[in-house]
Amino acid sequence: MADTDDKGSPKTTQKESQEALEKQVAQMRREIGKINKVLAERAEEAVDEVTGWYSGASDRAANATQALRSQAQSVSETVKENPGTISTAMLVGGLIGFVLGFAIGQAYGDKQRSW
Repeated sequence: MADTDDKGSPKTTQKESQEALEKQVAQMRREIGKINKVLAERAEEAVDEVTGWYSGASDRAANATQALRSQAQSVSETVKENPGTISTAMLVGGLIGFVLGFAIGQAYGDKQRSW
């Protein structure tokens, strides 16, 4: 007759316990495999999304660089073609700045000067 425990049900043998544990380990391995597959898919999606962001940012930076280069070229050509006009504009800007500074200094300055 088979060995029974206190409740009258047959005791599980060591072999049965080992088989049950092996089944659980196999099931856990399958679940870990599924989790790894899901993680790999999500990582691939993230890489695709980041690649899209990088590509978009790279395109925008290239367009901005080209626009700045074009504008710098245009300004450079204008200065070369009209050096007198640029000099005059700089001189007028300096004079306007001096007059504004002088006027503000007079308006807010001390009325009594000791020098």
